[in-house]
Amino acid sequence: MTLTEKDQKYLWHAYTQHKTSDAPIAITKGKDALLWDEKGNTYIDAIASWWVNPYGHSNERLAKKAYEQLTSLEHVLFGGFTHQPACDLAETLLKILPKNQSKIFFSDNGSTAVEVAVKIALQYYYNQGEKRTTFIAFEEAFHGDTFAAMAVSGISLYTTAFQGQLLDVVRIPIPEKGKEKECKERLEEVLSQYNCAGFIFEPLVLGAAGMRMYAPEVLDELIQICRKHKVLTLADEVMTGFGKTGKNFACDYLKEMPDMICLSKALTGGTIPLSVTSTTEAIYDAFYSDDISKALFHGHTFMANPTGCAIALESLKILQEAPMQANLKRIHAKHQAFASKMDKHPKVARTRTLGVIFALDLEVPNRGEYYGSIRNELYKYYISHGVILRPVYHTIYVLPPYIITDEQLDKVYHIIEESIEHLTNKGLL
Repeated sequence: MTLTEKDQKYLWHAYTQHKTSDAPIAITKGKDALLWDEKGNTYIDAIASWWVNPYGHSNERLAKKAYEQLTSLEHVLFGGFTHQPACDLAETLLKILPKNQSKIFFSDNGSTAVEVAVKIALQYYYNQGEKRTTFIAFEEAFHGDTFAAMAVSGISLYTTAFQGQLLDVVRIPIPEKGKEKECKERLEEVLSQYNCAGFIFEPLVLGAAGMRMYAPEVLDELIQICRKHKVLTLADEVMTGFGKTGKNFACDYLKEMPDMICLSKALTGGTIPLSVTSTTEAIYDAFYSDDISKALFHGHTFMANPTGCAIALESLKILQEAPMQANLKRIHAKHQAFASKMDKHPKVARTRTLGVIFALDLEVPNRGEYYGSIRNELYKYYISHGVILRPVYHTIYVLPPYIITDEQLDKVYHIIEESIEHLTNKGLL
């Protein structure tokens, strides 16, 4: 059997209706920005495999660190024990995170980082004799697929089956240009009407909603409003963290600092699952007590995995080095030039860029379905032309590995232009 045949016999994939979906592509090798399938076809990974591979596939420095750690201490339980990689990684992260962050809690992935943050927020008030049950989140936000993370997400396709079984969440508009006032007024209204524990947000860019962007100034105001009402703020930087926005973190564009920050994805350069929930000292202090019941009873078997921590340390070194910082600027400049060109395209409604993120919205009467005909046709077109892109609704976005070459980027841009012509010829635009 081929790998694809074995897959169809044994495996169940995420976000997939197996009855109607095409067979998955069996990838056998990856190097830098390229992937190869079992038939020998080559693909440019223009979304860094769901935003986790900033330094490319099969990075030799990360592989070397993994080997060194695996042959020293591959794993040890984190209940009652600690180790050098976890201590060093926490220390390194706290040096580059917003200065109000003080403690690091490890878990396994983006969803669990958010899950931990939500539980911390709820228990923070509970430990002080106060019960708060409601969270505030943006419309169309996505924060993960575990229950609390799913609850604070706003994409109904992912959550419809679980309505009535989730946390209490009130949604406010995304403060995109022209909607800032409406968003702030709605936040004030919600805070006056509900007993809120926290406001969770994707800072500056809502990824799964189609790279929807908003200004740091309005987020500063939203955080100030929450602080006035003594409501915790939770920044989900799972997608935006580690250079995606041009800075280490999207929160680096802010004057106000959130109370908690969730990190994962690019943390280990696309190697081993690892995530972080960082908090202020004040939040940690609410759990510090002679009363055992006030402890945070949440843990993961592989939390603070030494191998993952060692790789993450090397990943952070690579990010801070001059060549990688130059790559961030180079890609951003390329994106801006392409955006200027596409802004003149009659089938393009608007473009936007931030750091290494580029997105354009097609000129269509409505956004359509999340996995609608335009999106599906585009996805198939890109795959057939050797480019991995995953459009959202009518939005095409590029978020490549930082080591992608100019030639590879130019090919991605060219295929995007051709794909719009393809849709037009098929009568879909």
